[in-house]
Amino acid sequence: ELDGKPYSPSAPHEVAKAGIARTFQNIRLFGEMTVLENVMVGCHVRTKQNVFGAVFRHKAARDEEAAIRAKSQQLLDFVGIGQFAKRTARHLSYGDQRRLEIARALATDPQLLALDEPAAGMNATEKLGLRELLVKIQAEGKTILLIEHDVKLMMGLCNRITVLDYGKPIAEGVPADVQKNPAVIEAYLGAGH
Repeated sequence: ELDGKPYSPSAPHEVAKAGIARTFQNIRLFGEMTVLENVMVGCHVRTKQNVFGAVFRHKAARDEEAAIRAKSQQLLDFVGIGQFAKRTARHLSYGDQRRLEIARALATDPQLLALDEPAAGMNATEKLGLRELLVKIQAEGKTILLIEHDVKLMMGLCNRITVLDYGKPIAEGVPADVQKNPAVIEAYLGAGH
């Protein structure tokens, strides 16, 4: 179920239309496109114009493209990298590339944002910025499904945590309870801790 309704997409594009967006553990950007263009790509699932509008550039198509450009810039500002809109995506720092991926996912206007290891490879300052961004996204009413190994980040951010050990759930609940769970302690720190 998604938002209390049956959910069984049969194609990847239906996932985005249903209101789910995701990022990947390994960054997947269009490196030679600008930062702004990368976010604009994310808006495609909510557009109304078709290929004829793109080819013949009639007023409705131009208006929609202007709206997409403005929305994309707002999202870049929201994630904190608006000043880099014209920069080629591959020239962003690692942390800013992660923010760009999140902005592009948000461009699909998701109800559920699934993030796969967003803090992987980040330094402490970047992780703090990521945490602040995720709190802002939550405040906007988005649900976040976070897959992450950074326990400190998870404990300070999540309302509910499920811990997996070799793909099997071993604990679930509020962070304070999960952190004290003997199965979690053994799986992540070893016996005798």
